[in-house]
Amino acid sequence: MYGQPPVQDWKTAGADKKLVAGILGILIGGLGIHKFVLGYQKEGLTMLLVSVLSCFTLAGVMHVIGIIEGIMYLTKSDEEFVRTYIYGRKGWF
Repeated sequence: MYGQPPVQDWKTAGADKKLVAGILGILIGGLGIHKFVLGYQKEGLTMLLVSVLSCFTLAGVMHVIGIIEGIMYLTKSDEEFVRTYIYGRKGWF
């Protein structure tokens, strides 16, 4: 469909990370931990450094981004999640 090989088991393809990343994004999204779970080191480090280096004055902004992303992760089907965030490597929204 998207130039990806057909997958029979979405859990082994990375869909098992969806729940963990979604919950972490909602609960502690300002630290970018949900990005690290998905393998996005640059994006996770960006969120973490913005929060820490601003002495947590901008952590609220990063947390809102984390909440939005967490909800997006959790509302996608396993197939759509894997195609978008595991295969497609979509780092932001």
